[in-house]
Amino acid sequence: MADYPEFIPQSGACLVSKNVVTGAGRVRWMVREESKAPADNGWRIFSDVDSSEYLADSGNLQIVSFNQACAIEPALIGIYDFPVGTDLQLVRDASGLHIIDATTGREIPSENFYVAEAMRAAAPPKS
Repeated sequence: MADYPEFIPQSGACLVSKNVVTGAGRVRWMVREESKAPADNGWRIFSDVDSSEYLADSGNLQIVSFNQACAIEPALIGIYDFPVGTDLQLVRDASGLHIIDATTGREIPSENFYVAEAMRAAAPPKS
């Protein structure tokens, strides 16, 4: 039994920097690639302390349930259904948490975020 909630049923697995998993760093970059296996949802999650050299060593990446990644950083729930090719940055500042499209530099509007089926009845309708 997992020690984290199932935020998104059957959300699959993703590749995550061990710095995120261990808490050495916080989620900063999220990239969605083509799936490499049936259980792979394509998300690649990296931390604010990862370097190119660190990420070049595949031993520094770990396959985890997407729900486990969401338990570490709940903001990931909102990006679940973004398409392959998505490149995002999670920015924390004095005004809060922002998810930025790394290719355009624009903040993703909250109405674009995924809302889990169980939460849809409680969520305001998308405009």
